Amino acid sequence: MQHQSHRSSLYRLPFAAMSLLASATSIGLLAPAAEASYTFTNYNKANNGLGNNSVRGIYASGSTIYAATYGGGVSISSNGGTSWTNYTKENTNNGLGNNPAYSVYAIGSTIYAATAGGASVSMNGGTDWTNYTTANGLGNNSVHGVYTIGSKIYAATLGGVSISANNGASWTNYTTANGLGHNDVYGVFASGSTIYAATLGGLSISTNGGANWTNYTTANGLGNNDVWGVYAIGSTIYAATNGGVSVSTNGGTSWTNYNNANNGLGNNIVFGVYASGSTIYAATNGGLSISTDGGTSWTNYTTADGLGSNNVRGVYAIGDTIYAATNGGVSVGVPAPGAVTLLGLAGLIARRRRA
Repeated sequence: MQHQSHRSSLYRLPFAAMSLLASATSIGLLAPAAEASYTFTNYNKANNGLGNNSVRGIYASGSTIYAATYGGGVSISSNGGTSWTNYTKENTNNGLGNNPAYSVYAIGSTIYAATAGGASVSMNGGTDWTNYTTANGLGNNSVHGVYTIGSKIYAATLGGVSISANNGASWTNYTTANGLGHNDVYGVFASGSTIYAATLGGLSISTNGGANWTNYTTANGLGNNDVWGVYAIGSTIYAATNGGVSVSTNGGTSWTNYNNANNGLGNNIVFGVYASGSTIYAATNGGLSISTDGGTSWTNYTTADGLGSNNVRGVYAIGDTIYAATNGGVSVGVPAPGAVTLLGLAGLIARRRRA
């Protein structure tokens, strides 16, 4: 989750991509159907010092990677994954909420971790942590997702969606009493005053800061009512469900679902989803699936491509680099040798035209 600073460039990407591809095709650099393929390098506990090989959440900023591991706390790499520093309940000042960590997000040196013992915040890169629990108003100490905008922190708990407007000191919790689909919430995302919650009773959306929610289910076209993750760009919403990747282009009113049988998704159980332009990344129980046409078709990557495990719990991407949280470590994907990417395409076109 990551997400705000890149918004304006994301909106321009589809037009830029089409222009680059058209130019490349016209001068013979690229066949119309060409697309990049990826190879992955996996980083784990034995070889690289990751806290635990079971990675539940992933985020990256620049060359720094943040991994939420199950049983090993929060692991941070400042060299692209080669080595890691681990922060656990035992080895950090004040203590991480718990060593099972489910999600992680960062802005600058401030890190937010969703743990089995509360929502933990570090203001100095992981050395010191302050943990917030039900004693502070959190809905439940089992926190599975975390996101932040400014001083507001959003926590997906097993007791509702909890929101803090003062960096964690106090929380307001929202539940089914406010219209939330289910009190078991596994993912949360926010944009402006709109909040998106992935629940075990559908995808819930609030446009007034959490006071009221509208819930969307299979009756609206959602793939399954068990929703594990959510992401949004503008009015387009992406939901990771137990029945595929569901996409709504009208703010949730109706959904189109993409699955294994009809579209080539790695597996119908999808734990996490991320999008950039028209490209969608899906963390599935059968590999890391990527669609470059909005979900109609998918390319699936597995252990055969270098993934640590086919059980992928989370995904994030920066440019042409993909970060996958797997049950076998953190896997980092880059374009395979010889693959054409949008970032490299502009240079190729410019050099050909000058020649």
